Amino acid sequence: MYRVEYHRLRFLVVDDNTYMRRIVKTLLHGFGAREVFEAEDGAAALDAFASHYPDIVFTDWEMPLINGIDMAKLMRCSDNSVNPYVPIIMVTVHSERHRVMEARDAGVTEFLVKPLSAQTVHQRVLSVIANPRPFIRTATFFGPDRRRTKATEYNGPERRSGGEAELIAPRKLAAGLVQEG
Repeated sequence: MYRVEYHRLRFLVVDDNTYMRRIVKTLLHGFGAREVFEAEDGAAALDAFASHYPDIVFTDWEMPLINGIDMAKLMRCSDNSVNPYVPIIMVTVHSERHRVMEARDAGVTEFLVKPLSAQTVHQRVLSVIANPRPFIRTATFFGPDRRRTKATEYNGPERRSGGEAELIAPRKLAAGLVQEG
């Protein structure tokens, strides 16, 4: 059993809707978070990301200037990214399969569909801390391994061979997790 020590983590909440930012911020504060920074669009988020070094980012999909998908790509792949390994949790009303796959392919770590609940927010935070996935670097992708399980028996044409991708060990947010027992 694990317990998240929210007070030891920094969060960035990105959404053009003030009300939605307030909901996520209130939930995080309710869990014990002390440092929750806000941004109203992807451009402001990139500035906040560079200055506040958040441990976890919550972002909406649709925003002016830079949307959540492009923001995630910039956080992952920009040469001057302060932490390309930061867990990014996409919070959106769009739950269609192609949207989930697009977010995954942009390097988003977890996906959360609105409306939110305290339980689902906590589950996603616990997931990115307790079960960090290794990162993959290929010519066209950098982000968390898109596979959630290891299917060793698969030998089809889509199987990744060892030579075309670099596997990078997962980054743990040890400061934010305590094992109870």
